[in-house]
Amino acid sequence: MRGYAWDFALRLRNGELGSVPGLFALVVIWTTFQLLDHHFLSPRNLSNLSVDIAGTGLIAVGLVFVMMLGEIDLSVGAVSGLAAAVFAVLNVNSGMPEWMAIIAAGLVGAAIGALQGFFFARIGVPAFVVTLAGLLAWNGLTLYVLGSNGTINLHDKGLVPALTSHYFHSDAVAYGLAAVGAAAYFLVSYHGERRRRAAQVSFRSRGAIALHTGGVAVIGFAAAYVLNQFEGMPFALLVFLAFVVGLDFVLRRTRYGRKIFSIGGGAEAARLAGINVVWIRVSAFAVSGTLAAFGGLFLASRVASVGQTSGSTSLLINAIAAAVIGGVSLFGGRGRPWSALLGVLVIQSIASGMLLMGIQTSVQSMITGGVLLAAVVLDSLSRRSQKAHGVAL
Repeated sequence: MRGYAWDFALRLRNGELGSVPGLFALVVIWTTFQLLDHHFLSPRNLSNLSVDIAGTGLIAVGLVFVMMLGEIDLSVGAVSGLAAAVFAVLNVNSGMPEWMAIIAAGLVGAAIGALQGFFFARIGVPAFVVTLAGLLAWNGLTLYVLGSNGTINLHDKGLVPALTSHYFHSDAVAYGLAAVGAAAYFLVSYHGERRRRAAQVSFRSRGAIALHTGGVAVIGFAAAYVLNQFEGMPFALLVFLAFVVGLDFVLRRTRYGRKIFSIGGGAEAARLAGINVVWIRVSAFAVSGTLAAFGGLFLASRVASVGQTSGSTSLLINAIAAAVIGGVSLFGGRGRPWSALLGVLVIQSIASGMLLMGIQTSVQSMITGGVLLAAVVLDSLSRRSQKAHGVAL
């Protein structure tokens, strides 16, 4: 424990803050709102919170791939609204089977992301300009697709509405997921440390792995207990966690993920190392567009309709804020999908607390803006400190 405390203090002194600011903000927000309203940490509110984070969280996870390159995608909100509109028109108005309409919506998001990535990576247009143009164009196309009515109500018994309304009522599901998560964390960590030991580089002891696994298990089983006090494990949360775990594996355990980290650290150096920078950049924007499309379906599921306000600018702001607050660097090369999960928890916790207290949306926007500014300032100071200590270029 003394060694971990020393290492943690050293990392903070070097500017490697990671998710520490996001965790601190979450603790402060939860403590404050619980003192102001004792219903905030009730099982009902926390369960609703776990469902609310899915849509914006998926969009934020997609943004992680682009931000890891040191770029930004301003079109994700508009893409989410357009994908939801395409799904609604195909399924409700044209009678296409729901599963086919979902695939079509995902393909629309992937195609838009790849197109914008092509203009950025191959043509050389700045990502900010390309995606800003996309924000305007895809918003306009959404209005055109929806037609004169402007709103399409989804079928009540369909799969998309069930995304945020279905719960696994059996206690075994939530507890089983917590147990599987802790076991998987232990096995992956143990295997990784064995490989590091064989390579004769620094590695964690078995005791340290067991300590971390215990922490994961405590968090998992505590969350499962709270969720089971209300309706059980929400299907939306299960899907969201599956995306986070899967994409975290892609970023940290595959060659593709290491190439994204390399380009974020320095595109020219990555190119000289033989990495196809153009393809990686295009694919990252395609991932962002795809997850924006799926996030749009979750957001449409929450209100059981698609309208002209789907994919609003506030959604884009919340998604970017979630990624940055969670610890993804705006300068590229640092971040994880878990960062988006932490950040969206902070954003939605603010929204949930404001709703419980009956505070105006304008105040919520001001607070969210302040938290985002603080996160960006910390990110900038962190990078300056890393440069001073020779950790970053």
